[in-house]
Amino acid sequence: MAITVSSTQSVTAVERSSQSSAAGVSSENRTTAAGAQAEQRTAQNTRILEASLQVSIQSGNNSQALLFRSAIDKINELLAPAKGVDALQSAMGEDNSAEATAGRILSLSTGFFDSYAAQNPGKDPETLVKDFVGLIRSGFEQGYQEAADILKGLGVLGGEVESGIQKTFELVQKGLDDFLSTRLAALQAPADTAEKTSAAQTTTTGATAR
Repeated sequence: MAITVSSTQSVTAVERSSQSSAAGVSSENRTTAAGAQAEQRTAQNTRILEASLQVSIQSGNNSQALLFRSAIDKINELLAPAKGVDALQSAMGEDNSAEATAGRILSLSTGFFDSYAAQNPGKDPETLVKDFVGLIRSGFEQGYQEAADILKGLGVLGGEVESGIQKTFELVQKGLDDFLSTRLAALQAPADTAEKTSAAQTTTTGATAR
């Protein structure tokens, strides 16, 4: 009688184990199916977003906004070690012309100069200005290339879109050149004034001696 009970219990245990395994497999299958559905939805949403972006860019609406966003993101990355994340706060405007976009990029980036200088008090003033402009220029060029690659991948880098972002590129480069020359000239002005003052004093002293 004891043997019979033991056998029955063993069979019952096996049945329960089988049922548990089956439930586990079923749950795993449901999880896998749910994951696959989520991936499909994500892929579909991505395709819809890309198609919407492509149509918008082809109509000339967002290529400049994309360039601005990419440029500011890259400049932020380069400024982050000195100032922290998001050193520049992006300001998206409604006017996405080449002139307006270049103006915003220049205004935001060069406006950070005083803070950058405060973070590097030991640098020679001329070196400081050159390093700052080099940093901003590098970030902008990386952002420009990234935006151009995205537009190229969407098949819309041509015509007005290409000429528009190229114009923005040239305007920003010119603006950085102007900023650099203005700052260097300002540094040179006190030296020129001191030199002229010294020369005038020397002339006056000589005339008095005669």
